[in-house]
Amino acid sequence: MSSLSGFDELLVGFGQTLRQAGLSIGSDDILTFCSGVTHLDVTDLMNVYWVGRATLVRRNDHVPIYNVIFKQYFLDIHESAVDERKRTLRASSTAGATLEIPNTEQGLPGEISPDEVKLGYLASTSEVHRLKAFADCSEEEIRRVRKLISHFRVTPPQRRTHRSTRSKKAARLDLRRMVRETMRNLGEPRALAYKKRKLKLRPLVFILDVSGSMADYSRNLLQFAYCARRANAKVDVFCFGTRLTRITRALDRRNADEAMRLAGEAVLDWDGGTRIGDSLRQFTREARRSRLGRGAIVVICSDGLDRGEPAALSDSMESLSRIAHRVIWVNPHKGDAADYVPSSMGMIVADPYIDEVHSGHNLASLERLADRLAKVG
Repeated sequence: MSSLSGFDELLVGFGQTLRQAGLSIGSDDILTFCSGVTHLDVTDLMNVYWVGRATLVRRNDHVPIYNVIFKQYFLDIHESAVDERKRTLRASSTAGATLEIPNTEQGLPGEISPDEVKLGYLASTSEVHRLKAFADCSEEEIRRVRKLISHFRVTPPQRRTHRSTRSKKAARLDLRRMVRETMRNLGEPRALAYKKRKLKLRPLVFILDVSGSMADYSRNLLQFAYCARRANAKVDVFCFGTRLTRITRALDRRNADEAMRLAGEAVLDWDGGTRIGDSLRQFTREARRSRLGRGAIVVICSDGLDRGEPAALSDSMESLSRIAHRVIWVNPHKGDAADYVPSSMGMIVADPYIDEVHSGHNLASLERLADRLAKVG
């Protein structure tokens, strides 16, 4: 849980301003608002907006009034304003995900427009960012895209173990427990007992190509892997160009920028050549020694442009397919094509050992990938 760190007076003042504007807001509502913000990043204006809208607005016809007051209180401030907290919050609305407050001054008590339902991220540009390829984005758009990716929740899939646990109702009777309970009660049976198999998170391994041919995509895919690592400790991340580098520990930082910086310093062959086969061979050797990747979902992010020997890649993929539960390949060159056919030599050689091929060339494809990873059996 984060602290408000001096923003509490600012948030209380916002609630009081809404009360003066006619909204029915009690002191308990303002306390709930402040408490909700502590669970998020208070310096992100989007978080403040949505927590306030969820806790301070009771009726739909009050949403336009809330939007106007929010814009006036947090955004319509002069550059020379002495309140540094407001300037910090306003800066967060333009760096990364842009916050749009629709102009509802013409009819405060009116119906909610369709645009207002999409408040939070800028509705028009958000959709463009979802569908626009990373290679076609400007530097400013890339920053916004990474801000959007940082809100992903990439959850590893679950698998059923051989161990069992108690269940209130299931298909299998727990005969051992029933016998023990019966013996404790001098042979008198009591209630039926059930059991089910325990669920355990399946390990997830990212192997990211950071060679020169992947320069337009590698940092966004690394941000995606960072979100997965932040969500669960059973996630390992590797980068490779001409050699394999494990960056899992570098990503164990609460600050995403710090994690990206440390990862960049750890990978010495960033934007260099590509030797996929040799890098995967190094991974499988390490996996045999430490059981790393055993039964895991292995996600390889690469365009398949390999400068190594095809035989080395084929042998490495064959070994990897025996170790991993499933091998998923993310190739940005696939795009949105449903009938994708591998064209690069690396993809042609690796294709027989790949279970699924995804794109990862834009935000929408990463959203689909995150959803798929949570469901892989």
